[in-house]
Amino acid sequence: MTRGRSFWGWGDTDAALDASEQRHLAERIGELFEIPTPAIGPEPRLDDIALRDPRVAPPDTLAALTTTDRFERALHAYGRSFRDVVRGRAGDFSHPPDLVALPRNADDVARLLDWCSDARVAAIPFGGGSSVVGGVEPLVDDRYRGAVSLDMRLLDRVLDIDHESRAARIQAGVYGPALEDQLRPHGLTLRHYPQSFEFSTLGGWIATRSGGHYATLHTHIDDFVESITTVTPRGLLESRRLPGSGAGPSPDRLMLGSEGALGVITEAWMRLSERPVFRARASFRFPDFTTGAAAAQGIAQSGLHPSNCRLLDPVEAMVAGAGDGSSAVLLVGFESADHPVDVLLTRAEELCSDHGSTRADSTDRGERDESSDAWRRTFLRAPYLRDALVGMGMLNETFETSVTWDRFDDLHHDVTTTVRAALDEVGASRGVVTCRFTHVYPDGPAPYFTVIAPGRPGAQLEQWATVKAAASEALLRNGATITHHHAVGRDHMPWYEEQRPPLFGEVLRSAKEALDPDGVLNPGVLVR
Repeated sequence: MTRGRSFWGWGDTDAALDASEQRHLAERIGELFEIPTPAIGPEPRLDDIALRDPRVAPPDTLAALTTTDRFERALHAYGRSFRDVVRGRAGDFSHPPDLVALPRNADDVARLLDWCSDARVAAIPFGGGSSVVGGVEPLVDDRYRGAVSLDMRLLDRVLDIDHESRAARIQAGVYGPALEDQLRPHGLTLRHYPQSFEFSTLGGWIATRSGGHYATLHTHIDDFVESITTVTPRGLLESRRLPGSGAGPSPDRLMLGSEGALGVITEAWMRLSERPVFRARASFRFPDFTTGAAAAQGIAQSGLHPSNCRLLDPVEAMVAGAGDGSSAVLLVGFESADHPVDVLLTRAEELCSDHGSTRADSTDRGERDESSDAWRRTFLRAPYLRDALVGMGMLNETFETSVTWDRFDDLHHDVTTTVRAALDEVGASRGVVTCRFTHVYPDGPAPYFTVIAPGRPGAQLEQWATVKAAASEALLRNGATITHHHAVGRDHMPWYEEQRPPLFGEVLRSAKEALDPDGVLNPGVLVR
């Protein structure tokens, strides 16, 4: 499966922008920022990459589970953040894993962790490798003899389906498309579609508390977890399968968001649903983002629970092809496997009308909505576009968060102003800052900010670090979270430590010491 993957950038090599698409993008960038059409730098070649020799070797009993293949080591050297792609495209693979391990079952995972603990080798759990926060980089200090990337892709099956309870026991290494392919013959679906769906795994979703395509109600993978099985250096941790429980703190909650620092998730029982057959959707224009936000708030607090309720500011809508740049656009959609949903869309349209909206187009309800279609195409292609922008020397980063409605206006103003000031500071004053809502709750939205700016040759990472720090500080001082669905990783650690209560930090450290006493699991993530 991995051989079609890019070893340095997003996704499959044959799905990346071709030469014609890259030229067209470069011309658009030149027009948008009023700069000369940027040149497109060369992509790295695996044969030209320098990889240090492995520093450790597995015992003979584990040799069949590991590889030192160049492609595999390069692929597992980074996640897929802007910072990762800049370094990967430049051919900088200074800290690859010494080994890539491919366990076949939970027993293999346990044996690998036993060896890592005894040999002082860091173990980095790896699902799809699509982390955008430095969550899978095998960067360890000299307290470790080396690092092994634990790739879970061979644990890729749906093991059991409970039709009566509408749940399934699923191995953690299954990728999104393969999971849905296995559920489809049963008329069932997990219906969790993060942007990384094609290149991420169930275990990765659980470990990072992934956010899916549902904009309301079931927004995170948390809502679908029935029980989790985790292998830790101290042994197996398996929670009881229950629809709900009030028996103390939930053991599942300990593993949700654990990011491979407390154990390796090997399987989970997941709540499923029947595949939807009724759909209705429409898009609405608003004179500005603030008015659109008020409409989104009204829908979020109405109890309608749309599957899609994504607000795009005027520039975001224009970039996505969902608008012309003069209006904010709200995309609203409903779906059900049980009943028609047109009446729900009618009520949502009434709520939008209360805030002065107009329908963005006149396509048939429930059939096609051109703005929604354009946004979805751009959404799925965005990581490939980002990689092309990196090749043009552009600065491109996102900051996603959530905040209560009473604080949103201040947050939006402060983040936008602060990031623009940071762009000025790093010499990228022509840059743009956009915002959209990815999810909305009755008590607040999840704003997602995007920055695109001409970068300074050779200084993209320095510029990124300055803008990233400025935005992160703005999030926390406005009472927002450092991340709504991208996880903590290594990139967010300074602000995560500031956000979490100090006493909880001590509890987390105690859990780390109890489950991973030798500290070999994903060092530097969640617990320093």
